[in-house]
Amino acid sequence: MNLRRGDIHWIEFPASSAREQAGRRPAIIVQSESASPLPTVFVVPLTSNLRASRFSGTFEVEASANNGLQARSVVLAFQLRAIDRNRVGERVGSLDARNLAALDSLVRSLLSL
Repeated sequence: MNLRRGDIHWIEFPASSAREQAGRRPAIIVQSESASPLPTVFVVPLTSNLRASRFSGTFEVEASANNGLQARSVVLAFQLRAIDRNRVGERVGSLDARNLAALDSLVRSLLSL
């Protein structure tokens, strides 16, 4: 499967603690295409629970035809994680350049890069 940075895919997140996203949900591919030989991929989950925007490390994205989201969603950059490529499902859409730049900036800030 061709995974491109900024694309949104359905991901089957494994069960985990109550504070981590689990189950089937959309997530943004944040890993560079040049890392495609790796068996895992870095993703950032999304949630339609707008209350999650109270946490630092988040921002809201409006639903659009381009990103394929059905509702305004919160990007949970603070939950950046590596997942097995076998958990990646169908492509939903992709972030626009402005939101991808916002995500890049937020991840850099969270990781002190």
